[in-house]
Amino acid sequence: MQTTITARHCEIPDALRERARTVAERLGELAHRPIESAVVFATEGALATAELRLHGARGEILMAHGEGDDHRTALDRAEDRLRRQLQKAAPRPRRTRDDEPRLG
Repeated sequence: MQTTITARHCEIPDALRERARTVAERLGELAHRPIESAVVFATEGALATAELRLHGARGEILMAHGEGDDHRTALDRAEDRLRRQLQKAAPRPRRTRDDEPRLG
């Protein structure tokens, strides 16, 4: 999976870039056939923001936005939100004809 990390109006240390790459890979393991991920860091006034986007194989795009005092906190909040979305979208077991109880 290809991961793109972008910083808008701010500088991001290498340790935070590596952490963002690790978070994206960890979330990619939960997704169904991920193609690419993007992490965008931005600073809006005194507020640090992080946005995580995960592109799936069937055109599905999951996105989460996190805010905090620093970019690491914002990244953690965005990770939690995206993780919840992935858990909700997890494939559920389907009932088939073989699962139905047989009478007689």
